[in-house]
Amino acid sequence: MMIMPLTNNVIIKLNEITTMIEDKHNLKEKDIEEIKTIFRNILESGERYDVDDIESWFENEGSWTNKNSRVRVINISHYVQDKFDQTARFRIISD
Repeated sequence: MMIMPLTNNVIIKLNEITTMIEDKHNLKEKDIEEIKTIFRNILESGERYDVDDIESWFENEGSWTNKNSRVRVINISHYVQDKFDQTARFRIISD
Protein backbone atom coordinates (compact mmCIF):
# COMPACT_ATOMS: atom_id res chain seq x y z
CA MET A 1 0.00 0.00 0.00
CA MET A 2 1.38 3.39 -0.98
CA ILE A 3 1.10 6.10 1.64
CA MET A 4 1.19 9.72 0.55
CA PRO A 5 2.79 12.54 2.56
CA LEU A 6 0.54 14.13 5.15
CA THR A 7 -2.29 15.99 3.48
CA ASN A 8 -3.32 19.51 4.46
CA ASN A 9 -6.43 18.08 6.15
CA VAL A 10 -4.31 15.76 8.32
CA ILE A 11 -1.93 18.59 9.19
CA ILE A 12 -4.90 20.75 10.18
CA LYS A 13 -6.04 17.96 12.54
CA LEU A 14 -2.51 17.65 14.01
CA ASN A 15 -2.53 21.40 14.64
CA GLU A 16 -5.94 20.96 16.27
CA ILE A 17 -4.43 18.38 18.65
CA THR A 18 -1.54 20.73 19.40
CA THR A 19 -3.76 23.71 20.24
CA MET A 20 -6.25 21.56 22.18
CA ILE A 21 -3.71 20.03 24.58
CA GLU A 22 -2.87 22.60 27.25
CA ASP A 23 -0.26 20.59 29.18
CA LYS A 24 1.90 18.70 26.70
CA HIS A 25 4.06 17.34 29.53
CA ASN A 26 1.17 15.59 31.26
CA LEU A 27 -1.53 14.13 29.01
CA LYS A 28 -4.78 13.55 30.85
CA GLU A 29 -7.23 10.75 30.07
CA LYS A 30 -9.58 13.35 28.54
CA ASP A 31 -6.76 14.50 26.24
CA ILE A 32 -6.04 10.94 25.17
CA GLU A 33 -9.70 10.29 24.34
CA GLU A 34 -9.90 13.48 22.29
CA ILE A 35 -6.68 12.58 20.42
CA LYS A 36 -8.09 9.12 19.64
CA THR A 37 -11.28 10.73 18.32
CA ILE A 38 -9.34 13.09 16.05
CA PHE A 39 -7.25 10.26 14.56
CA ARG A 40 -10.40 8.13 14.12
CA ASN A 41 -12.14 11.05 12.37
CA ILE A 42 -9.16 11.45 10.03
CA LEU A 43 -9.44 7.81 8.97
CA GLU A 44 -13.24 7.76 8.80
CA SER A 45 -13.14 10.76 6.45
CA GLY A 46 -11.06 8.72 4.00
CA GLU A 47 -7.72 10.34 4.79
CA ARG A 48 -4.66 8.18 5.43
CA TYR A 49 -1.42 8.84 7.27
CA ASP A 50 1.91 7.16 7.81
CA VAL A 51 2.81 6.88 11.49
CA ASP A 52 6.43 7.81 10.67
CA ASP A 53 5.17 11.06 9.14
CA ILE A 54 3.06 11.71 12.25
CA GLU A 55 6.13 11.12 14.41
CA SER A 56 8.24 13.47 12.29
CA TRP A 57 5.55 16.17 12.36
CA PHE A 58 5.30 16.12 16.17
CA GLU A 59 9.09 16.11 16.57
CA ASN A 60 9.42 19.15 14.30
CA GLU A 61 6.33 21.05 15.46
CA GLY A 62 8.17 22.67 18.36
CA SER A 63 5.80 22.71 21.33
CA TRP A 64 5.92 18.95 21.99
CA THR A 65 9.21 19.04 23.90
CA ASN A 66 8.32 16.15 26.22
CA LYS A 67 9.37 12.95 24.45
CA ASN A 68 7.03 10.73 26.50
CA SER A 69 4.02 12.81 25.45
CA ARG A 70 5.11 12.75 21.79
CA VAL A 71 5.57 8.98 21.91
CA ARG A 72 2.15 8.62 23.54
CA VAL A 73 0.44 10.59 20.75
CA ILE A 74 2.33 8.64 18.08
CA ASN A 75 1.35 5.36 19.72
CA ILE A 76 -2.27 6.51 19.81
CA SER A 77 -2.13 7.30 16.08
CA HIS A 78 -0.76 3.82 15.39
CA TYR A 79 -3.29 2.09 17.67
CA VAL A 80 -6.24 3.93 16.09
CA GLN A 81 -4.97 3.16 12.59
CA ASP A 82 -4.50 -0.56 13.35
CA LYS A 83 -7.94 -0.78 14.94
CA PHE A 84 -9.52 1.07 11.99
CA ASP A 85 -7.76 -1.21 9.46
CA GLN A 86 -8.93 -4.33 11.32
CA THR A 87 -12.55 -3.22 11.38
CA ALA A 88 -12.30 -2.21 7.72
CA ARG A 89 -11.14 -5.74 6.86
CA PHE A 90 -14.05 -7.21 8.81
CA ARG A 91 -16.49 -4.97 6.93
CA ILE A 92 -15.07 -6.17 3.60
CA ILE A 93 -15.25 -9.83 4.66
CA SER A 94 -18.82 -9.53 5.94
CA ASP A 95 -20.00 -7.78 2.74
